[in-house]
Amino acid sequence: MAMAQVAVEMPEVEPEETFKMLGRGVNVHYGDKQALFDVSLAIRANQVTSLIGPSGCGKSTFIRCLNRMNDVIEICRVAGDITLDGRDIYSPKIDAVELRARVGMVFQKANPFPKSIFDNVAYGPRIHGLASNKTDLEAIVVQSLSQAGLFEEVKDRLHAPGTSLSGGQQQRLCIARAIAVTPEVILMDEPCSALDPIATARIEELIDELRKDYTIVIVTHSMQQAARVSQYTAFFHLGVLVEEGETEFMFTTPRDQRTQDYITGRFG
Repeated sequence: MAMAQVAVEMPEVEPEETFKMLGRGVNVHYGDKQALFDVSLAIRANQVTSLIGPSGCGKSTFIRCLNRMNDVIEICRVAGDITLDGRDIYSPKIDAVELRARVGMVFQKANPFPKSIFDNVAYGPRIHGLASNKTDLEAIVVQSLSQAGLFEEVKDRLHAPGTSLSGGQQQRLCIARAIAVTPEVILMDEPCSALDPIATARIEELIDELRKDYTIVIVTHSMQQAARVSQYTAFFHLGVLVEEGETEFMFTTPRDQRTQDYITGRFG
């Protein structure tokens, strides 16, 4: 007697082309202390991926691996594979300075250079030779400030010090500085932690606008912020990537009890 065949629904597998960056088996040591344990995470193109988890769980360590910022720490060792458009970013053939132009970073505390607003944004295009003349440079500065939602606020004082701006404006200036070198990925390490609610809301609106042109990875301690701005979320705990997935499902139906406990405030 013939056995009835049962159709088994196979899970959909995303093609790797949708991944702008991909980490596989990433381990990080600071001297004898291991900070990340076998982390594998896909960063999807033109999406916002948020990294959440308690302090010291490895979020910032991982994000700093994505543009080799850990290279400047002598005792730091990074093992595993991280690719950008399929190319190993830790290959000897990859220039770290050029990589950081493609994978820009915005830090927790706004850090404008002690220069004018104009020169803050013009700095990257100048050193990377992106403008052949003054007119081109001015166009890049105006476009970058406009994309960062800042141009209308500062257009009459472009030669004032960047440090004269408010905290929220300084952070948008740093975003303008990052996008002035036409990166493909923008890393944001708790970009709103020092800002008031109004400035935070403006940055969050900006993130949603920027993802049309850039791939964004954001570290945040605010689960509400992760829910508002990201399409994908990854939860880190004690240096381990516990789980990752679409933000909506991560916050409503997490697969791991540790994620559920963190989201509901039982620890963290």
